[in-house]
Amino acid sequence: MRRRLLSQNFMIDPRAVERVVAAARLRPADLVVEPGAGDGALTLALARACRRVLAYEIDPVAAARLAARTRGDRAVRVVGGDFLLAVPPREPFAVVGNIPYHLTSAIVDWCLRADAMTAATLVTQAEYARKRAGGYGRWSLVTVRSWPLFAWRTAGRIPRTAFRPAPSVDSAILRVERRPVPLVPPHALGAYRALVELGFGGRGGSLYASLRERHDRHRLRRAFERAGIPRDAVVAFVHPDRWIALFHELA
Repeated sequence: MRRRLLSQNFMIDPRAVERVVAAARLRPADLVVEPGAGDGALTLALARACRRVLAYEIDPVAAARLAARTRGDRAVRVVGGDFLLAVPPREPFAVVGNIPYHLTSAIVDWCLRADAMTAATLVTQAEYARKRAGGYGRWSLVTVRSWPLFAWRTAGRIPRTAFRPAPSVDSAILRVERRPVPLVPPHALGAYRALVELGFGGRGGSLYASLRERHDRHRLRRAFERAGIPRDAVVAFVHPDRWIALFHELA
């Protein structure tokens, strides 16, 4: 019952664990923060690949069990508590975790707000990962808004049989990686995000119609042409790279 209440689906397939660790591309000196450590199947594999793992687990029973299991392992520190309330480390760190489906958006938001986070490798619902990484040719507000700083992609699918209890759908590995050089200068990020929010929040269906409310039509037409965006393009179908080009044209 406790697992059901906390949406815990523990990863039991060693091959799936290996795929997640490989997708994280860790180095021996890396610091890793793991949300939802559970029984530690992923924790122990991460500890073999990096310098230090901060393993967060909100279930006190599971946290105590994992702490006992890793006692004496200097590479693992088990933190009993809510990951979403954690203060991000100040030094560079990666996030790697098999996370509860119902907390996916909140955990992703935490990662995007953490200034020192270099990358997040998360096991999510396959549908969520595809939507965020443009798998349907559509792009979400979260992805486009964060595109200047982060690249989004999927790194493979994990079948539901790799978990106990088995969820109702398959999972996927979502990789969100901070860019070494932002696509928009830091001082212009606020203006870029305002443009994206106007585009997604506007009326009229097309991106052009949404932006026309606040931009000169002649200048907007020229910017769309130079950015390679048709004027009838639906907002969600505009690739994030085209948003970047459009912003630079308008700016």
